[in-house]
Amino acid sequence: MPKRSSKPRDLNAMAAAIVDQATSDEPVPDPDEGKNPAAVALGRLGGQKGGKARAAKLTPKQRSEISRRAAQARWGRQDDRATGRDQPH
Repeated sequence: MPKRSSKPRDLNAMAAAIVDQATSDEPVPDPDEGKNPAAVALGRLGGQKGGKARAAKLTPKQRSEISRRAAQARWGRQDDRATGRDQPH
């Protein structure tokens, strides 16, 4: 998980930090620095084929059920929408 930025909350201090960062001669740090290159490549490979591989192994019935649950979670029950009651998010 990426670390949160350490920018100050004060607007003027934050502006000064942004200007300092933009005009600095320091190179941008490599996000993969200190990591095992083989592990990075393997993780990237899995990420590239993840969704396509999952979709290929699901049956049409499984895909339909996943879609139904996603729509239910996103839009709520049709009864509640018809009555105008708000769903808690």
